[in-house]
Amino acid sequence: MIDEVRISDLGVIEGAELRLHPGFNVVTGETGAGKTMVVTALGLLLGARAESSAVRRGAERAQVDAELTVRGDHRAVRLAEEAGAWVREDEDTIEDTIDGTIEGTEDGVGRYAGETALMLGRTVSAKGRSRAGVSGRAVPISVLGEVGSALVTVHGQTDQLRLRSAGAQRRALDGYAGEEFAALLAEYRSRYADLRAERAELEDITAHERRRRLEAEQLQQALEQIDEVDPQPGEDAELKAEALKLENVEDLREAASAASAALSGPDVAESVDDAPHAVALVERARSALSAVSDQDPELAETAAQIESVSAMLNDAAGQLGAYASSLDESGPERLAQVHQRRADLDRLTRLYGPDVESVVAWAEESRARLSTLQSDGDRIEVLRASVAEAETQLWEQAAELRRRRIRAAELLAEAVGTELAALSMPHATMVVDVAETEELGPDGADAVAMLLAPHAGAQPLPLGRGASGGELSRVMLAIEVVLAAYDSADTFIFDEVDAGVGGRAAVQIGRRLAMLAEHVQVIVVTHLPQVAAFAQNHIRVHKSSVLDDSASGGFTASDVRSLSDEERVDELARMLAGQEDSASARAHARELIADASAT
Repeated sequence: MIDEVRISDLGVIEGAELRLHPGFNVVTGETGAGKTMVVTALGLLLGARAESSAVRRGAERAQVDAELTVRGDHRAVRLAEEAGAWVREDEDTIEDTIDGTIEGTEDGVGRYAGETALMLGRTVSAKGRSRAGVSGRAVPISVLGEVGSALVTVHGQTDQLRLRSAGAQRRALDGYAGEEFAALLAEYRSRYADLRAERAELEDITAHERRRRLEAEQLQQALEQIDEVDPQPGEDAELKAEALKLENVEDLREAASAASAALSGPDVAESVDDAPHAVALVERARSALSAVSDQDPELAETAAQIESVSAMLNDAAGQLGAYASSLDESGPERLAQVHQRRADLDRLTRLYGPDVESVVAWAEESRARLSTLQSDGDRIEVLRASVAEAETQLWEQAAELRRRRIRAAELLAEAVGTELAALSMPHATMVVDVAETEELGPDGADAVAMLLAPHAGAQPLPLGRGASGGELSRVMLAIEVVLAAYDSADTFIFDEVDAGVGGRAAVQIGRRLAMLAEHVQVIVVTHLPQVAAFAQNHIRVHKSSVLDDSASGGFTASDVRSLSDEERVDELARMLAGQEDSASARAHARELIADASAT
């Protein structure tokens, strides 16, 4: 719902601020006053093409901003968020439209349960450049159009945007068909999605059979190669450490022997060197202190430490001796085995992963893939049977959907025909054609087309063909009135929907616009007082001319504002008789308002 629209320097409108009612809003004014500029302003927010000629003379740019209240789960909110707009603000205000600021409401975004505020902005420079914004975020014009079109539907003399496509007409009919139909359609869509997935898998298997067979052969060869080597996680690191040890075995043996001799002395059978060694020296120190350790506790503590060191040196010496003895003469043969094993692992890591762990993981995944590929024949048979069964069931469901659509189409056409008769089109016929398609689709196997025969004996043609702009606006009004409770946008704009009618038909148009406004917000540009009398919010566009001594001789400006109850009587009197101070016209105006209120 549009809460407020601000317009500056657009056409003859220098500046205007429109506060709109959630129900029926009407815009009136003398010919040339700028009523259509209001619709033009709203059109800019829907992504309409911007012309530099629309900028008010002498101004650098025209600007239109609108604040809307939107359900939090509305498609427009999702589109705005995808464009980067911040539409779920928790603060008390929303600021920064595309060229300036608009203050938020006192309650802030989401001031109604489950609703949020959305800002749309559009500027057009006198040089022809155009900019768009959604809740403070600059966006392409196309994005603004998507967001706006999700919220607002325009029906005008040249714009009949809603239900223009076959898809929109089918969706409208489906909405009219009711909740039971919606449940059946949801079930059909779920099964159709499963069918598409199975078809895609079957097509992939059969269409790429040769490729899959080759892939299986390659995987088989690769896995055989890996299995022959049988890599173990962490093995490459262990082999690297072992190779380093084997390559330096003599240096390691010499170092271990030298260290062992330094600690406990050389082997008696191999040396006559009786130089003191670490174990003997430490033992000598321990013996010297043990004789007197009972005479001083401090010295006893030191003696205990030396005794601990002596035990550690003896252990280390024993370990070094054992280590040197373990370095046997088979080192070169083992080193060759290690080098070969590392070469085998390196070959695998070059082909299947950066390390042994990656190779093992790849092998596990490939075994599962190979199992799938090797079962292609069985899987094809299973899929073919499943697809055939699913198609049979879906054709049956599609037939049931068609039966219900045809019934709904008959009721819809009848209801629209009744509305058309009341809108001064008694001989117009609405036809909703439901035709079977050759293939199943995501919504069944039906093509829906809404056709109109505007006159008796006329061939039914698609909406938009064979009817004048005024007739088409009334046709769309009739359809929207019927569909309002089932399928509708949040806001409808009707421009000159009453063209070419008057009297009783005008009253019926006003009444049906009021009926539509019970479900959605309606904004109507009209020249008929019978229509305006039904409005809950009356907006007048008033033109004034100012003369000056400039070369241009002056300028024209339009004032746009909502009318009070008494001002509304004046405006209807002007529309009735051209004289707002006429007593009879004013009396007639009051009568129109009273009759509309009593309806």
